[in-house]
Amino acid sequence: MAMFPALMNDSIFSDLFDDPIFSGWNGGRGSSAALPEGSASTNMMSTDVQDKGDNYLVDIDLPGFKKDDISIQLEDGYLTVSAKRQDTKEDKDKDGKWLRRERYAGSCSRNFYVGDGVKDSDIHAKFEDGTLHLEVPKAEMPKVEARHNIAIEG
Repeated sequence: MAMFPALMNDSIFSDLFDDPIFSGWNGGRGSSAALPEGSASTNMMSTDVQDKGDNYLVDIDLPGFKKDDISIQLEDGYLTVSAKRQDTKEDKDKDGKWLRRERYAGSCSRNFYVGDGVKDSDIHAKFEDGTLHLEVPKAEMPKVEARHNIAIEG
């Protein structure tokens, strides 16, 4: 499986990233965002993943969001990071008449397959300066037998 943004999900690169943590970046259970038709949802949650040997360091940009706007869940081997925000700006003149009134509501979500062996207590998260920093251990992958030739009868 390959896990990288749908934006990069090109046949040229599809075989290069076969690590399980990249499996959710290609759509399906991958990513979604509440954006106008045709917008690139991955722009909302630009993500960097570093392989540190026994774990991954994942940095997700969430500008404009606060720590309380962000939710992280682990279910069936999928780590889901979502953020939701509502904002209202109101300006009135001295008589209380509206000069401007704007409302914004938005959400975005991203899923990563981290493996069934990872527990939520093993994942560490920190949010600072608009970036969510995650430390995710690598799941123990089942060992694959060495290749054996099978005789063809006939």
